[in-house]
Amino acid sequence: MKYLPMLLLGIVLTAISVPNLRGSTSTIHWYNRRRVSEEDAPAYGRAMGTGTLIMGISVVLTAALQIATGVEALSYLVLGGFAVGLAIMLFAQIKYNKGIF
Repeated sequence: MKYLPMLLLGIVLTAISVPNLRGSTSTIHWYNRRRVSEEDAPAYGRAMGTGTLIMGISVVLTAALQIATGVEALSYLVLGGFAVGLAIMLFAQIKYNKGIF
């Protein structure tokens, strides 16, 4: 029961990434996509969805492994997944939105 909220968070992050992976930008805040051109929108959505999916999978994987083994040290998998996911999202933000903000 201790890792259930973490597992649910990972499932929600993974579910949020699905529309973005299909090229939709509807789940991305308008402020973060305001300078993305119409022709770049699908690529931007896929890149942001990939970052979100990596973060979600890392959370689900960590929670599942912690439930199975009870080892707290596996929390570092989440940090690695979030670092990679945020790096991909930052790259997409800079490339397609012409800057972070």
